[in-house]
Amino acid sequence: MALDGITIHALVHEFNNNLLNGKINKISQPEKEELLITINTSDGNKRLLISANASLPFMYITKDNKTAPAVAPGFCMLLRKHIGAGRIIEISQMGLERAVRFKIQHLNEMGDITFKYLYIEIMGKHSNIIFCNEDNMILDAIKHVPSSVSSIREVLPGRDYFIPAQEGKINPLESNEEHFKDTVLKRSDSIFRAIMSSYIGISPTIANEICYRANIDSDASCASLFDEHKQKLWDAFNGMMQEINNDKYTYNIVIDPAKNAPVEYAPIKLQMYQDMDSKDYDSMSEVLVEYYAKRNKYTNIRQKSSDLRKIITNHIERCAKKLDLQLKQLKDTNKRDKYKLYGELLHTYGYEAKPNDKSITVINYYDNNEITIPLDPDLSASDNAKKYFDKYAKLKRTAEALDTYIDQSKQELELLKSIEASLNIAETETDLSDIRRELSDHGFIKKHSSNKKEKSKKSKPLHFVDDNGFDIYVGKNNYQNDELTFKFATGNDWWFHTKKIHGSHVIIKTYGKELPDSSYEYAAELAAYYSSGRDTDKVEIDYLQKKNVKKPAGAAAGFVVYYTNYSIMVSPTLEHVKLVGEE
Repeated sequence: MALDGITIHALVHEFNNNLLNGKINKISQPEKEELLITINTSDGNKRLLISANASLPFMYITKDNKTAPAVAPGFCMLLRKHIGAGRIIEISQMGLERAVRFKIQHLNEMGDITFKYLYIEIMGKHSNIIFCNEDNMILDAIKHVPSSVSSIREVLPGRDYFIPAQEGKINPLESNEEHFKDTVLKRSDSIFRAIMSSYIGISPTIANEICYRANIDSDASCASLFDEHKQKLWDAFNGMMQEINNDKYTYNIVIDPAKNAPVEYAPIKLQMYQDMDSKDYDSMSEVLVEYYAKRNKYTNIRQKSSDLRKIITNHIERCAKKLDLQLKQLKDTNKRDKYKLYGELLHTYGYEAKPNDKSITVINYYDNNEITIPLDPDLSASDNAKKYFDKYAKLKRTAEALDTYIDQSKQELELLKSIEASLNIAETETDLSDIRRELSDHGFIKKHSSNKKEKSKKSKPLHFVDDNGFDIYVGKNNYQNDELTFKFATGNDWWFHTKKIHGSHVIIKTYGKELPDSSYEYAAELAAYYSSGRDTDKVEIDYLQKKNVKKPAGAAAGFVVYYTNYSIMVSPTLEHVKLVGEE
């Protein structure tokens, strides 16, 4: 569910209770389209995180801090200059639009009280953070929108700020029964679409919930409604709007119990999800942090890793094509034994050939069958034999060289795919630095000079504790896998890895104790989760004691061999483990 007008309404209520009259202490821009504003309130410092990212826009109060860049972007510097010590004196929603206005009082250079407006628009790909003076003239925005991008509204310094009107839509909090029955329910559309397209700020989820509370099929046509149905729909609609108008919220996330995954969230109880579990929260921000924080982190890492992903993909494609060509060339060398046979038979039967013969048929003394050997009529039988032996020798040398090249190409392809798997589970910028370093060490990208502090900064393996209290460690890249398996783990610890697909090395520490059967499953589930098979239902995992895992001489980091192991089929999940931080 995207942040609709009703969710924004709940957020504004929360912001007024927590941020109103607060003094802005700090403004940072941790991401290109993201602001983190620290506000000093009577209850201490509060952090407001705002994202205008087109794929994942949001805003909420959070306890978490984020690292800001060493040099602040221009938009951030402008905000610091004008409202860095300002006081928030008003927080309001624009109708029921997905837009919030912060009115900020501050002192100008002359010491006079003046006002600025910060508009937060959470509108999908059109999301933006816009800074205006007291006359509503735009001073700057986190995203500029020229006329070449939008003919309806330019978002540029010097332009007047306004929100484009939504034709035919009104604020549902100001609606009445007559309009609802005689205008909304007279549309030639399905009921939920009629509600959604008639009112500002109502999402498909809320429109469907209204229909569910009225016990009416949301996909039914408005034309099929009788008066009693219209009354039920109005009662359900009006009842919900009264809840929202009176700020009576039930902040909750609907969870699919089968997948243990969030399905939907809302500031009101979603009765239509009766078969699902529901978890209540104390605030809308808590809901959004729970629902969006991981997705936001994932989105940011995906954006920051796009260059690495492109590099790895290009190298994989190039290496796969090279390997394919080498295998075809190797197949062409299979005829070398035929040329060797021709040469041997010509040495034996060459005397039977007559001058200018284009071929000779002789008995193959290896199988006693007749065989016809093509001849160059301009050469003698012995010279033809020499020519065939030369061809044989050349193809033999080619085949021997190709065997080496093919082995190298296969190793290179496996290495690239293992790095790609590491990239898919990367969670921090330090993880990306490790991957960049590995690509550099293997010559896939150029080495870049960095200071000692950057060189010493390396990510650590993940550390989990399972339901039985055993420590489990997960490598996030090949270097970590190597260190976990051959430096950190002891001989009697257990080692887990996906069978025949790329994934992390997983170590469960025994400390000399016997592992319960369930701990083997929990470690295997971790190995499945941190692998290329994360999105599949079942993954086969090999496991054995670490002392039986060997590293071939000269093998790249993360590559091992083993000959005796157990196997188990598990589902990728983190259900039975708890992350306790990086070691």
